[in-house]
Amino acid sequence: PALHRLSHYLLAHYQKGTRPVRDWRTTTNVAIDLMVYAILSVDEKNQVLTTYIWYRQHWTDEFLRWDPARFDNLTQISLPMESIWVPDILINEFVDVGKAPHVPYVYVSHHGEVQNLKPIQVMTACSLDIYNFPFDVQNCSLTFTSWLHHIRDINLSLWRQPELVKFDRSVFMNQGEWELLYVLTQFQEFSVKSSDYYAEMKFYVVIRRRPLFYTVSLLLPSIFLMVMDIVGFYLPPNSGERVSFKITLLLGYSVFLIIVSDTLPATAVGTPLIGIYFVVCMALLVISLTETILIVRLVHKQDLQPHVPGWVKHLLLERATVLLCIRDKKKFSPSRTQSSDISRQAESNDSTAKLTPYGCEDPRESGAGVGTRPALAFAGRAEGSVALQGVLRETTAIRQFLEKREEFRNVAHEWLQVGYVLDVLLFRAYLAVVLAYSITLGILWSVWRDA
Repeated sequence: PALHRLSHYLLAHYQKGTRPVRDWRTTTNVAIDLMVYAILSVDEKNQVLTTYIWYRQHWTDEFLRWDPARFDNLTQISLPMESIWVPDILINEFVDVGKAPHVPYVYVSHHGEVQNLKPIQVMTACSLDIYNFPFDVQNCSLTFTSWLHHIRDINLSLWRQPELVKFDRSVFMNQGEWELLYVLTQFQEFSVKSSDYYAEMKFYVVIRRRPLFYTVSLLLPSIFLMVMDIVGFYLPPNSGERVSFKITLLLGYSVFLIIVSDTLPATAVGTPLIGIYFVVCMALLVISLTETILIVRLVHKQDLQPHVPGWVKHLLLERATVLLCIRDKKKFSPSRTQSSDISRQAESNDSTAKLTPYGCEDPRESGAGVGTRPALAFAGRAEGSVALQGVLRETTAIRQFLEKREEFRNVAHEWLQVGYVLDVLLFRAYLAVVLAYSITLGILWSVWRDA
């Protein structure tokens, strides 16, 4: 058969240990090509990228040529790879032995062109930048070069045009976490010594993470908790429910961070922006809880509270109400109903306290007993005077108690007004900070994604 005769003709005196050129000054040009089939895994901690590629290379072997007319017009034949010379092209970024199905044959044409096509699973070192996680774009290089031969012996070139390689997604399986953007190519020479130059061909595999899963599982729960924290400011500050509500939110956010800690990529060189986002959100929750505790302590009624300082009244009850556009003036004006009632009681007590002991007696009884029984009248007046003095002392004590209680109420009311205004002021400042922080993160992530 023609195949047997041609195989015996080509391999009978073939020397596979020598570069296949008749003149040693001739450079063997190896054209290589690469197509990305799948992105298997990206290990951020160990900085390792695992890809499955289809690798192709071809070169010219001057000792594998024949006349097709002598062999039944046969122009191509497959030969065992172990029987011919194969260039020592390796990937510099290899960190582990690549797993690939064994392809034992190469194609040889009658002009001496040898084509070596094989799929390879490569594990390569890559400098992964996770700062923009989960909207990150990674650029990993695969550098093909001859490990031993200088550029005078083996030179590298690109099989196809760079534009065809760049946007070729014909065999890419794009159903995983990562999507292939493009593949860039670059040829360069490097030297170990001043006289030894080596040729290398770089393929830059640019991939982008699909962020939908991380957006749903990481960002949205955090955003919901922050929205609930903002809504919690509408609870009355003089009730204890706001403090318990904020503490519950803080505890829930802590549990959320513990759950998602395994999802975030961990590296020793940096922290992703989403981790900083979670820390800032936790800090905002702590600030919100601190503000709530301060306001509740401020508006809490106590018997020993001092009066509100004048400068505080001027800044918060006059200037801040205008700045915050608070139009309900009745809410921040002191109540006068209780004051008028207490004033009337105080005037009544004053009129009672100004009465003399004799003015409290019955005039008819006093006039009837003047001429008949002076001793008994004097004794009755003495006993009435002692009893009246006791009544006056009790009335004075009641008056002082009412005045003190009214003073406490006025002080508590003033502090309550200050607390309400300060709560509105701090809430709007907190809301402005949260909105500015959210808009900044959104703009940064959108810019990075579009880039």
